[in-house]
Amino acid sequence: MARKAVRLIVQGRVQGVGYRWWTRETARGLGLDGWVRNLADGSVEALVIGEAQAIDQLVARCHEGPPAARVSAVAVQSAKDDGSRGFEQRATREDD
Repeated sequence: MARKAVRLIVQGRVQGVGYRWWTRETARGLGLDGWVRNLADGSVEALVIGEAQAIDQLVARCHEGPPAARVSAVAVQSAKDDGSRGFEQRATREDD
């Protein structure tokens, strides 16, 4: 079965509150692959790959995030599967 891939952009108070760590652990628990990183504009970006139902569960949870986060929006776009295996936390992308 082909894997589904989506790109998430999460806005609000999502940096400095453990959002990347929380996303990594939540995605791993759902059996998803991909990565998460901060963006220079203060948002968080994630590439999430796996079964559609598990992705939907992660997206729903991303609207809340960890306790200290205050999520104002979660944008979801179709994406290409980059072949990621496992789910990792990446460094901030500075070129936004």
